[in-house]
Amino acid sequence: MLYDVRTYSCYPGTLKKQLALYGEFGFPVQSRHLGQPHAYMVTETGPVNSYVHIWAYDSAADREEKRKSLQADPEWQAYLKKSAEAGHLVNQENKLMLPAPFWTPPAR
Repeated sequence: MLYDVRTYSCYPGTLKKQLALYGEFGFPVQSRHLGQPHAYMVTETGPVNSYVHIWAYDSAADREEKRKSLQADPEWQAYLKKSAEAGHLVNQENKLMLPAPFWTPPAR
């Protein structure tokens, strides 16, 4: 199992707008290609104005195939354009992570 942990930071006052934009235009197409996320969370404390989503893949090859399919989808490209035009995002951080040896990931 490979986890893609993505953290996005928004300008103050734009987090709800970014999540609404993604919820309407991004999530439907992204989940169609990637499946349901392992988690999708908004920061309660710590670096506010940020959110994290975690996607689980069977392998690096599975991730590559699914993300390639997503990038080729015109609906996804339209969402990326809307998101860029909105200008809510400040930063993005991606981490590819593996389960610790003592932890068994829940069934997907």
